[in-house]
Amino acid sequence: MHIAFLTPEYPHSKVKHSGGLGTSIKNLVVALVEKGIRVTVFIYGQPQAAVFEENGVIFHLIANKKYRFAKWFFYRKYIQNYVNSVVKKERIDIIEAPDWTGVTAFMRFDIPLIIRFHGSDTYFCHLEQRKQKFKNRLFETVAVRNAQGYIAPTKYAGEVSAQLFGLSKQQITTIHYGLDLKQFQNESPAQFEKGLLLYIGTIIRKKGVFELPAIFKKVLEQVPTAKLVLIGGDSSDIQTGSASSWELVKATFDSSVLEQVDYKGKIPYSEVQTYIKKANVCLFPTYAETLGMVTIESMAMQKPVVNSNIGWAQELMEDGKSGFLVHPSHHEEYANRIVSVLQNDGLYTQLGTSACSFVSERFDIENVVKMNIQFYESKIHL
Repeated sequence: MHIAFLTPEYPHSKVKHSGGLGTSIKNLVVALVEKGIRVTVFIYGQPQAAVFEENGVIFHLIANKKYRFAKWFFYRKYIQNYVNSVVKKERIDIIEAPDWTGVTAFMRFDIPLIIRFHGSDTYFCHLEQRKQKFKNRLFETVAVRNAQGYIAPTKYAGEVSAQLFGLSKQQITTIHYGLDLKQFQNESPAQFEKGLLLYIGTIIRKKGVFELPAIFKKVLEQVPTAKLVLIGGDSSDIQTGSASSWELVKATFDSSVLEQVDYKGKIPYSEVQTYIKKANVCLFPTYAETLGMVTIESMAMQKPVVNSNIGWAQELMEDGKSGFLVHPSHHEEYANRIVSVLQNDGLYTQLGTSACSFVSERFDIENVVKMNIQFYESKIHL
C-alpha cells in the first residue's frame, strides 16, 4: 500500500510552517513507515519547490503560485495536476487531506480521497459563535462532500462536523491522534517546580488565554508563590483587530503579579518538554479544539492537567481521576482545581500516573496506526 498526505504544514526544517496539524500527520507518517507502508507527503504553499526522500518518506514541496485572478481555483488545479502525475508515476493508492480551508475543493484525484477533520474554519466558527466568510464555508463544504471517506480525532469533532457539512454520523470514523510514547517519557515525575503552572499553545482567544489572568489571580489568593509560564506563538485578535493577542492578555493581569508571569513565545519543542517536566500543573482552558495534541503529550509525561470540559475534552481524560475538566469561564472552580494539586503532592502523583495510563491505553501510536491502516484498506478496496 502507498499512502499520500496533502497538507499545508509538516514539522521539517525545509517547510515554512508547522503546528499541531503537521505534528499529528508526522506522528502517523512515521508509524506507517515503520509498518512497511510507503508514504508520500505533498506540502503546498511553500516558498520553493523541492522533491527529496528522508527516513523512508518521499516529500514533495509544492511552490506557492501567483495568479492575476482566481488563485483560489487555478492554484488548486495546479496542485491537483501535480499530485495526479505523481500518483500515476508512483502508484499511490489513496490520499488524505485536512478539512482546513477546503484545499481539495474543485480537485479531482485518480484515487480515493480521505478527509480528516483536524478542525475546519466552519467548525471553529461554530464553536466560537463567530461569523464565517462565505467563501470559506463554500470551499470546505465542497471539499468535504467530494471525499470518499472521513476520519475524526474525537467523536465530538466528528459529530459536529457531520452536522455542519450535512453528513451522517455513520459516515465518520473516529480514530484518535497517536503518540509515540517513547518520545514522551518522564523518568523523574516526582521532580518538578512547586507552584509552576504551564500553558502551551498559540496565544489566541479561542484557546481560552483571556481567561488566564482571572484564573491566575484566584490561584494566587490561595498560593501566593505560584508562577505562570506561557509558551506559544502570538497571534492577531479577530475580535479587536489587535496585532498581538499577548499584549491584550498581558494588559488584563494585575500589575502586581506580572513578575510571576513569564511569556516565553515560541520555543523549540525540546525546550517545551523541559518545561512540561518542570510543571506542577498544565492548563488548557480552550474553547475550540478537535483534540489537543499538547494535552495528551503532557498527560503522557505524567502531568496533572486542568482542561476545558467542552465536548472533545471529555474524551481525553476522566474528570477527577486522570485530570480535571472545568469550563474555562468558571474561574473560581478552575482555580480551585489547580490549587488542589498545588497543595497536595499526593494528588499530583495520583493524577499524573492515571493520566499516563489513560494516554497509553487510548493514544499509543502502535494501536492507532493499525486502525488507520485498516481504514485505508477498506476505502482502497471499495
